[in-house]
Amino acid sequence: MEGFVFPNEVHVTWTVMIVLYPYITGLVAGAFIVSSLYHLFGIQALKPIATFSLVSAFVFLLFAPLPLLNHLGRPERAMNIMITPNFRSAMSGFGFVYLIYAVIVFFEIWFHFRGMMVEKWREAAGLKRKLLKLSLLGSTDRNERTDAIDRMMVRGLAGVGIPVALILHGYVGFLFGSIKANPWWSTPLMFIIFIFSAIVSGIAVLTFLYQFVTWRQRLPVSQRTLNALGRLLWAFMIGAVSLELMEVLSVAYEQTERWAVLKELIGGKLFVSYVVFQLFICSLGPFLLLMARTLLRLPQRLANSFLFISAALLLIQVLLMRWNVVIGGQLLSKSYRGFTSYLPGLFDKEGILVAGIIIIIPFLLLRQFDRAFPFFGREEKASAAGAAKR
Repeated sequence: MEGFVFPNEVHVTWTVMIVLYPYITGLVAGAFIVSSLYHLFGIQALKPIATFSLVSAFVFLLFAPLPLLNHLGRPERAMNIMITPNFRSAMSGFGFVYLIYAVIVFFEIWFHFRGMMVEKWREAAGLKRKLLKLSLLGSTDRNERTDAIDRMMVRGLAGVGIPVALILHGYVGFLFGSIKANPWWSTPLMFIIFIFSAIVSGIAVLTFLYQFVTWRQRLPVSQRTLNALGRLLWAFMIGAVSLELMEVLSVAYEQTERWAVLKELIGGKLFVSYVVFQLFICSLGPFLLLMARTLLRLPQRLANSFLFISAALLLIQVLLMRWNVVIGGQLLSKSYRGFTSYLPGLFDKEGILVAGIIIIIPFLLLRQFDRAFPFFGREEKASAAGAAKR
């Protein structure tokens, strides 16, 4: 603790779990948008990864509330927000947006996999056949007409899901940005910054996993898909970092009392995590690597390595951004004359170990889903192999 800090500000109350929550919802929004770029807008270069991105969005969505539930002292009361709703509360708005978005993504996945489940139902017997029929809600017909209806429903749900996905994650930035008493949070750009960084993290995690899974399972990789992901990642990364820098520079240019204290925060408590790691290592590094990959004719293997490293660094960059916003904003006293400190524990209820388990579980679930319905099946393999030859 440094300077004058009010007694109720000595301890940081929104800890690692509140950092992890917007990080996971960002992965949800970003992955869903990548899926929609194919299903809704027909970007063929993203076809080999469209199913993977859609399922990834749903799996991450399932675990998005887990950090919040762990943070709550009485998590069993979480459903009260739905039973006794307050439609004027931004906090309660998450429950309704989350529920609507979960239903949209669930049915989009159901329509996407319905034809595949029908084929499995025809080949199955006994209890497995009955469970598949139950999963199909009794709809076991498959022909050209039903396939066309399924594709139409997927496109329709993708169109509805994009704005809901943006609202789901953007509302987190809205919550922070609307807290006027905190100079590090209070900015109307916070909503947009969170959305752009969410898209960056979603594209980055899909790029990272696509390259890792294809390498691990020795599957052919679509160079066309990697090139598209690389361009998208570079573009949205430039937008996200530029918006965040413009917000800081605008405050610095105004030279108000707000900047007087933020300058000390950035140059002191957040210098290593914000300036060194977030901006220079995890922002400038990927920017240069992606620029070289996009503008120069590099060997394919080197270009793919640059993309893999950039995706990993940007995943860390977005996590650092969440940390610096959530934790950094609480290190500053409302007296504008002091700072507190925070260091997460390893085995605490909201410590590093618990956070690591929460972030790993969705990846394990994705692996199990891949065993039942392979993300990169025969059609995707053939498409990837053809694209790789081109």
